[in-house]
Amino acid sequence: MTHSSSPALTIALAQATQSVGDLRGNADAMLEWRARAVAQGADLILFPELQLIGYPPEDLVLKPAMVERAGEELLRLMQATGDGGPAMLVGTVIANQGALFNCVALLDGGEIKAVRQKRELPNYGTFDEKRLFAPGPLPEPIEFRGVKIGVPICEDVWFPFVCGHLKQRGAQILLSPNGSPYEIDKDERRVAQVCAARVAETGLPIAYLNRVGGQDELAFDGASFVLNGDGSLAHQMADWREELRITRWEGGADGVWACVPGEIAPLAPYPEDVYSAMIVGLRDYVNRNRFPGVVLGLSGGIDSALSAAVAVDALGADRVWCVMMPSRFTSQDSLDDAAECAEMLGVRLDSISIASAMESFDGMLAEVFAGKGRDLTEENIQSRIRGVTLMALSNKFGHMLLTTGNKSEMSVGYATIYGDMAGGYSVLKDAYKTTVFDLSRWRNEAKPAIGLGPSGAVMPERVITKPPTAELRENQKDEDSLPPYDILDPILHGLVESELSVDQVVARGFDRETVARIERLLYIAEYKRRQAPPGVKLGSRNFGRDRRYPITNAFRTS
Repeated sequence: MTHSSSPALTIALAQATQSVGDLRGNADAMLEWRARAVAQGADLILFPELQLIGYPPEDLVLKPAMVERAGEELLRLMQATGDGGPAMLVGTVIANQGALFNCVALLDGGEIKAVRQKRELPNYGTFDEKRLFAPGPLPEPIEFRGVKIGVPICEDVWFPFVCGHLKQRGAQILLSPNGSPYEIDKDERRVAQVCAARVAETGLPIAYLNRVGGQDELAFDGASFVLNGDGSLAHQMADWREELRITRWEGGADGVWACVPGEIAPLAPYPEDVYSAMIVGLRDYVNRNRFPGVVLGLSGGIDSALSAAVAVDALGADRVWCVMMPSRFTSQDSLDDAAECAEMLGVRLDSISIASAMESFDGMLAEVFAGKGRDLTEENIQSRIRGVTLMALSNKFGHMLLTTGNKSEMSVGYATIYGDMAGGYSVLKDAYKTTVFDLSRWRNEAKPAIGLGPSGAVMPERVITKPPTAELRENQKDEDSLPPYDILDPILHGLVESELSVDQVVARGFDRETVARIERLLYIAEYKRRQAPPGVKLGSRNFGRDRRYPITNAFRTS
């Protein structure tokens, strides 16, 4: 413990992962973190938002049995603090008079010393906390070891009200537990915009603690930090990794507290941060759902090559099974590129021809299709044969089928439902095609810090440079059906991320007929996306939790 003639505190920040619903496992992990903090003389250890039950709990938190068990585990944690070791600030759910509250409890000396409730409940994008929780009152500071600590919970720091109230009520330090999902450039906004504004308004130092790990479509990047009251960055924790950071705090004669500066860890720049989010999302989805590994179709194209590389970096080469499924339309270049890609990654590659299955379907449907020429129907049958083949391998051996479609394709419906859309998870679901190119070029030149895959290139250069094609008919190219991706993706970004009208996108310099056509394709593909597998969120408006459009929808802006 800290002993000094001047006021001082040692606060441990546990940038930890959590498993939704695993209350015993989460509590055991917190006790392990606390044991490490004991060895480093901590007075207090702070955990991320809802650390005991996992975040986001969604409707699981509405089950009375879960809330009851959370209470039992909180009491177990409380009793553990009776040993004279560090106090714990633990995020959990507490029921009171028929309402549920997102809370932080101070456990100290074998007692629950204080409980504070989250006031600002986010209800946008991926968040729907107003569906689950009741808002708490403006919280009072917690008196701890002679210092008044304010505990604004996650969204409470994104607006000035809670922190301003805590300052008025005498808070000297702000400790903010968070469950803030990754988005591109969000780490910069947390520091430079949100917390810097709260510090400027209150003059108080703030420790912003975020969780790490994947939860279904969300990846949490950590990247926790401490800002002092003068706005300077005192600590920066790494992104994408668990870490226990010991922070030393000193109080001046004037009652002003500051954090002693420590390590400033570098954060992954673009596009390594995007790639890392894919790794973490896939790794935790596969491991926590107890799949032995993943299986995917390796076509010789860039989407499947990048998906395979992410899978190897997330799980290791021995847990990734690639399958080439050639037809009469598959080029020799594709066969060669898939084989070379598998060799570079060190993964198993099997080849299963779908030619005989295509012939069987042609014969089976010949009578009923009589008088009809070949069209998209036959192309989609090929894709569905591949989907059935991969799902058969998944069923037989237990590997999860990894889907390889990107956001550009999913936006306009350039994907076959029950075909290449079949699967359990997609790392490219929120990555536009131009992002896929960026990630592939980067991964061929660098290795992510958290990756398990090989150093050096992971796919042949030709995979990146050749024109994209589905190879479902002779000489097919994506640009036969779609605008070039350097045109399509900015249009989609305007229509999806920015929710612009056709006129507004046209004003950015795009052809009206093209934009109107893309808007129409975007809307009519909604039914496909509703049946697509989950995939890791990367941007501000992913298809899934962020963007909830009606399937039956007659509205157009063209």
